Amino acid sequence: MLTALIGPVTGLLDKFIEDKDQKAKLAHDIATMSEKHAQELAKGQLEINKAEAQHKSIFVAGWRPFIGWTCGIALCWHFVLQPIVIFLTAYIGFTLPELPTFDMGSLMTVLMGMLGLGSLRTYEKQKGLTK
Repeated sequence: MLTALIGPVTGLLDKFIEDKDQKAKLAHDIATMSEKHAQELAKGQLEINKAEAQHKSIFVAGWRPFIGWTCGIALCWHFVLQPIVIFLTAYIGFTLPELPTFDMGSLMTVLMGMLGLGSLRTYEKQKGLTK
């Protein structure tokens, strides 16, 4: 929303401020305002994440690992274990009922989101932004 307001607001600077340097500085400050706001929101979320991770209750600190393990097990079943089970049962002549399948689109959305957050954490550690 702030991005949509930047153009009209910087256009108003021409009408009210005559000094070009001051006008350029204000335009720059306005243009970076939304980025600064997004960074502050991200910092706040990092603090919340840190507090959750340090919590003694598994129901607070353990939800990310639970989601990670759930996605990992479902991915392993879908791409590794299920094909092996189907192959082995067909090889020995045993007929299986239809095995359950997962909505891999939804699962991959969650998993890729988690992996994306993990890579940001790796980037932070490489840049020395966190301990």
